Amino acid sequence: MSEERKMYPCVCADCGKDSEVPFQPKEGRPVYCRECLPKHRSKRF
Repeated sequence: MSEERKMYPCVCADCGKDSEVPFQPKEGRPVYCRECLPKHRSKRF
């Protein structure tokens, strides 16, 4: 994959840090930074 991925700015719903994600964040849904995401992944299943 040599294509550059479009990144979208966001604010982590957990720690409040500015971050970027490879998808368009939807209003009303939490978005997490790379450091906080693993803490929330196990809760989904």
